[in-house]
Amino acid sequence: MLKMMIHMRRYAWMLAAVVVLLAAQAACELWLPTYTAAIVDVGIQQEGVESPVPEAVRESALEGMLAGMDAETAARVRAAYAPADEAALSRLGVTERADTVLILREDADAAALEAAFEGLYAEAAGLAGMSGDAARQAAIAAAAAEYRALGMDMDGMRSRAIWKYGGLMLLIALAGAAAAAAVGYLGSRAAAGMGRDLREKVFARVLSFGQQEMDAFSTASLITRSTNDIQQVQNVTVLLLRIAIYAPILGVGGIIRALETNASMAWVIAVGVALVLAIVGVLFALGLPRFRRMQEQIDRVNLVMRETLTGLPVIRAFVTQKREEERFDAASTALRKTQLFVGRLMGGMMPMMMLAMNGVCVLILWVGAGSIDAGNMQVGDMMAFIQYTMQIIAAFLMISLISVMLPRASVSAGRIQEILDTEPAVREPETPADFDPAQAGTVCFEDVCFRYPGADEDALSHLTFTARPGRTTAILGGTGSGKSTLLNLIPRFYDVTGGRVTVDGIDVRSASLAGLRARIGYVPQKGVLFSGTVRENLTFGSDGIPDAQVRRAAQVAQAEGFILEREGGYDSEIAQGGTNVSGGQKQRLSIARAVARKPEIYLFDDSFSALDFKTDAAVRRALGQEAADATVIVVAQRIATVMHADEILVLDEGRLAGKGTHAELMESCEVYRQIAVSQLSKEELAHGTK
Repeated sequence: MLKMMIHMRRYAWMLAAVVVLLAAQAACELWLPTYTAAIVDVGIQQEGVESPVPEAVRESALEGMLAGMDAETAARVRAAYAPADEAALSRLGVTERADTVLILREDADAAALEAAFEGLYAEAAGLAGMSGDAARQAAIAAAAAEYRALGMDMDGMRSRAIWKYGGLMLLIALAGAAAAAAVGYLGSRAAAGMGRDLREKVFARVLSFGQQEMDAFSTASLITRSTNDIQQVQNVTVLLLRIAIYAPILGVGGIIRALETNASMAWVIAVGVALVLAIVGVLFALGLPRFRRMQEQIDRVNLVMRETLTGLPVIRAFVTQKREEERFDAASTALRKTQLFVGRLMGGMMPMMMLAMNGVCVLILWVGAGSIDAGNMQVGDMMAFIQYTMQIIAAFLMISLISVMLPRASVSAGRIQEILDTEPAVREPETPADFDPAQAGTVCFEDVCFRYPGADEDALSHLTFTARPGRTTAILGGTGSGKSTLLNLIPRFYDVTGGRVTVDGIDVRSASLAGLRARIGYVPQKGVLFSGTVRENLTFGSDGIPDAQVRRAAQVAQAEGFILEREGGYDSEIAQGGTNVSGGQKQRLSIARAVARKPEIYLFDDSFSALDFKTDAAVRRALGQEAADATVIVVAQRIATVMHADEILVLDEGRLAGKGTHAELMESCEVYRQIAVSQLSKEELAHGTK
């Protein structure tokens, strides 16, 4: 998963902004319990009185207070007060003026006065051995009593305190919400951008894969990795940006605030965190093995679905719909069971977490009630402690949730990285060699051997031949003799394991792939068309082909007739995979696509098998005229297709069993003769040897 973060480099400024905003959001969250406690303690319990030092006091009441202090402290306190004028009394709302009223000087030392009054009331109430909170509350209660004696508006003082702290809470909450919204926006943009970049990189790497890599991964798995796996990584990246930074800040800040509120109850926080970690640990141990299995089962569902859709005509022809339904149901049921297990596991986590959190709340209330009764804690402080504890547990819960979700994302990240780390077996040379114009179109096999990866024996053994411009070289042989394999070595779909293949006088491994394949017009065994128009398919991979050349290619492939019959002609739409054209039409369009490039070398991999004999003959005749100066290499099953070739290569179990013209091979090659006798009548054989 860490390797995936490398792909976030281009979004560094967004990540920096997210960190700053998350710190601001966490700070807002941590301030809210403080103001909640202030509303309860100051606004309600203390009637809006915040300080134990009275702002206004009757002179007789102050003298009584000074009597309980030592001489030095009493002198300092008395000096802090001065007789009040009418304006000051009006500002403070004093209505009872039977005695001289004194007010606190503006330059008085507030901290020293608070210590003096708290000490006075602690001694007077016999609370010297108790916490400072109890002494402070006694002093504040005395100040409130004095305010009432002066006729001050205590209801108004209480309301002002509640509105003050409530307004601050609202502003902080709005600031936190704004920060959270900005984090969500920036985090989603960064994660979505990373997902897009990953898809582009995976797609580009898959395009560079040869057949060897495609066989190793499978098409279904590559689709899953390019979609579902990247989506998993993208989703977890959003959570990481949102939680992995926010949760530690919230947790550490919550611990500091909670200890400042009441350090004696720290053990309650430890109990709550331990409960959360224990629950998550169990879920982690049970869920981790299922995540990899889930991704593999998604691969399996995609594979079965793809095979079914691709082979639908065969399935219907053999009436195996029921079997395919059962096969898909088995794959889908296995995935459903795994998803249900994981879903139930994750679904059961939240009730257990809520039970743990509520249990911790009850524990705090039980312990806090004793502290409140003993005068060591206020109600508001207990409420703040509960909120801080919930924030701490929530932070650990968020971190734990990430740790539970990370394994599945790590599995997906590993599967994606596996594609990105796979180097194609067929690579571009560091310094491509230049093609020799004097040998343009010449294809030469020099003692070529080839073995598929993991195979026990060679698919091709010691093949040597040369195909030249203006000549047609045909490759014939039984099923599995290596015909298509031989053809795939020329455009470097595979690399030889022995010997070498040269095109235009240079080893194909020394040529640039683009330069090599630009010289080749390749028609695969199975015609492949892409969604788009007929014209787009015929000019596929070749920009700037004029319309006249496109029409000429269609005529050579005997495709123009059915193209013009379609509504829109060359601009008519081809469905995905060419499903709205027949097999023969698809094959003719594939041939026309190769002809439209006007290549030096034509490679036909059994590309006439879907054509009737008449169309086959017409295509070969037109092709002979169009490609008169090109090198033509044809793989065929039917001898009638290749019997007039300039040279025929006969393959038998990967070895060259014969080489020559039809007449020469009928005399010298037993393998060729057996194939010919099995396919042609005596008259056709006699005609072909003339």
